[in-house]
Amino acid sequence: MGEFTMPSLGADMEAGTVVKWLVKPGDEVHRGDIVAVVETEKSTVDVEIFESGVIDTLVVGEGERVPVGTVLALLTSAAPAPPAPAPTGGTPEEPERARPARRAAPQRPAARGAPVPGLTATLPPAQLHSPVLRHLAEQLGVDVARIEGSGPGGAVTRADVEQAARRRSGRPPASSPLARRLAAEEGTDLASLHGTGPGGAVVARDVRQGAPRAEATEAPPAAVAPAAPGPLPSTAAARSTGERQAALRQAIGALMARSKREIPHYYLSTTIDVGAATDWLERANLERPTTGRLVLPVLLLKATARAVAKVPEMNGFFTDAFTPSEAVHVGVAISLRSGGVIAPAIHDTDRLGLDDLMAQLHDLVGRARAGVLRSSEMADPTITVTNLGELGVDAVFGVIYPPQVALVGFGQVTERAVARGGMLGVRPCLTATLSADHRASDGHRGGRFLAEIDRLLQEPENL
Repeated sequence: MGEFTMPSLGADMEAGTVVKWLVKPGDEVHRGDIVAVVETEKSTVDVEIFESGVIDTLVVGEGERVPVGTVLALLTSAAPAPPAPAPTGGTPEEPERARPARRAAPQRPAARGAPVPGLTATLPPAQLHSPVLRHLAEQLGVDVARIEGSGPGGAVTRADVEQAARRRSGRPPASSPLARRLAAEEGTDLASLHGTGPGGAVVARDVRQGAPRAEATEAPPAAVAPAAPGPLPSTAAARSTGERQAALRQAIGALMARSKREIPHYYLSTTIDVGAATDWLERANLERPTTGRLVLPVLLLKATARAVAKVPEMNGFFTDAFTPSEAVHVGVAISLRSGGVIAPAIHDTDRLGLDDLMAQLHDLVGRARAGVLRSSEMADPTITVTNLGELGVDAVFGVIYPPQVALVGFGQVTERAVARGGMLGVRPCLTATLSADHRASDGHRGGRFLAEIDRLLQEPENL
């Protein structure tokens, strides 16, 4: 029997409160499903499960606050598949091994959204619309009962819900640059296509195939509009805003004090000419709709994520010794409306295209400030970036978030006098800073890291 325990959602987390269970005993769950909502000192987090199986027992009830590592639920293995029907043919007395093997007739894969014989009839609505997807639909303000699913037997998928939410809000669907260019040339509405890329994004092959997205379109509104999404219901354990803010400040203060006390910080800074980056952004955004335009922080995130390939000592964790991370999950420092800062991760930042990164950044900031984050986003950032340029800050020397070993800061873009080839000119520049752990790297490696970020920003078209 497996165990689902209270996860650690950051080095400063000691305990969490189960605000809401999204599953019940008997529900089948799969790795990555959101099964509970947990309140921490910093935020309310959608907690994912990392083991597949069937929920056997909910050990901790809603409203209970328990330490990290406490068993929240018990799981059993997934129900075994029903035994195959007994083979036919031959006489009853004929030994099994003597019967000729029968090869199943080849089956054509069902078309997307087409009913699978016998499946829809045997699955009740509660299974077609899983608790996880119903919770996601509630957050996005979508009525899941009015979405035609594209999964087997018409089951609603995560991509269906997210696409319906985009259509409801009027936002264009996530798409690759090539897909947008092809769609513009062919006069195709991206919102009408089914996206088969990461997270349901529309990619070039979707445009070429022209697969309609009607199955993810909401039905005409009913006479009574669905309720607008709101915060999760409060529980007896929920605290007032003032109490939460005080607890958040206390948690941040304790973690930063620990960081400064235990981590031997060193600090470096450099001035980066971002003229090439801003010029490229201006040209690139001419080809994009207003809602899909890129901003400079996206280039800064991507350059930071790419730079760790040259200096891996900046990307990883220090516990008893430094352990570099092959994956690059950049934590983004986000200020909360009620005060305080949180730094959830954008996973595989180095592998994301700029448009996908822009969409994920916009989504992450919105959910962080709404208090709707996922446990995986809080548990594994490998390096953090903070950008205070929009507040008029010239430079920020941050405190490392343990067990990470580096934090990169960016200040505002200002026009500065720059001498090149004996000539003096004015260029848009910003100050980039590095706070790094001396146990994992040194000033030489830190200098190379900042230089690599600078180099990458001089070639924004390659990001």
